[in-house]
Amino acid sequence: MSAGTRRPLSVVLAGGGSAGHVNPLLATADALRRHVPDVTIGVLGTAEGLEARLVPARGYELTVVPKVPFPRRPGPGLVRFPGSLRRAVGTALAAVRGADADVVVGFGGYVSTPAYLAARRAGVPIVIHEQNARPGLANRLGARFTRRVATTFESTRLPHATTVGLPLREEIRGLDRDALRAEALAEFGLDEGRPTLLVFGGSLGAQRINQALAGAAGDLLAAGVQVLHLTGAGKDVVVAAGEPGSARYVALPYTDRMDLAYALADLAVCRSGAGTVCELAAVGVPAVYVPLPVGNGEQRLNAAGVVAAGGGTLVEDARVDADWVRAEVVPLVTDRDRLARMAHAAAGHGQRDAADRLVALILEAAGHQG
Repeated sequence: MSAGTRRPLSVVLAGGGSAGHVNPLLATADALRRHVPDVTIGVLGTAEGLEARLVPARGYELTVVPKVPFPRRPGPGLVRFPGSLRRAVGTALAAVRGADADVVVGFGGYVSTPAYLAARRAGVPIVIHEQNARPGLANRLGARFTRRVATTFESTRLPHATTVGLPLREEIRGLDRDALRAEALAEFGLDEGRPTLLVFGGSLGAQRINQALAGAAGDLLAAGVQVLHLTGAGKDVVVAAGEPGSARYVALPYTDRMDLAYALADLAVCRSGAGTVCELAAVGVPAVYVPLPVGNGEQRLNAAGVVAAGGGTLVEDARVDADWVRAEVVPLVTDRDRLARMAHAAAGHGQRDAADRLVALILEAAGHQG
């Protein structure tokens, strides 16, 4: 869009499926509104992913694009794939043209491939954001069509990549842990002055982490530690009511206020999804990362940078049991000097301005000046 054009900037964002795709997409949409208040934003997503609920709830229009997984082995899916992809590209192309888009921004996932192909066909500039250390198929394809590629991690291998970090939701990006600590302690019924351990494994939880921490609950409580354990939906842990100090072990399936959970945490034990790693580093919470032991190993790579910087440690999933908690976690969470050094290192490695940096790239691609 030229400097003299009065038409509002139009941006189409594509991505979805998991929170790892949806959260940075929404954070970027919100940042675009901050920078360009009259921007028009449309979102391409699937009917099955989290975006189907979260995108409209945030006030953005969602166009549903058929989910077209790339077939990884011969079979009926491979035969149907070309036709399915054509239909998905057609839906995306209609949305891009209908929005008169100035730029298409993809975050990976099932809808990004049709979005990139549609943008290329329409002659619309493409911007890519890859949140994981190891890029997915969609963004590896999309990176062939543009020189505007943003990544979360420096280690990510994509052509023309610029490291910007992970766009964070506003309540995390602007989190003042000290200012919220009293509210956080009241929210979860915990005490001031005690070392506080935050345990979580993502929205579905991590059963091995759950069992290990619950199994060592007595040792944590005996050491004066209090625990906020977010177990994941459908996963419960039980600390015996007769256990001394058991009221200081708070187990919940989930919380909508992760900002408050971060505000009270002196140490976290968690998986190392990209969102988790980037949020903890940005707000300066040291962590023991337990990479998911399946998949392509991306969770280990996600945590590598902050661990190398001294803001966290890494442990193999197979080592995580109650004995490991007693031997490793209890001494760490009660060592205030070491935690302070780790928190400083994490905050120094973290990036709170990723959404603003990505927006700058989007505005440059769109030729927008304002």
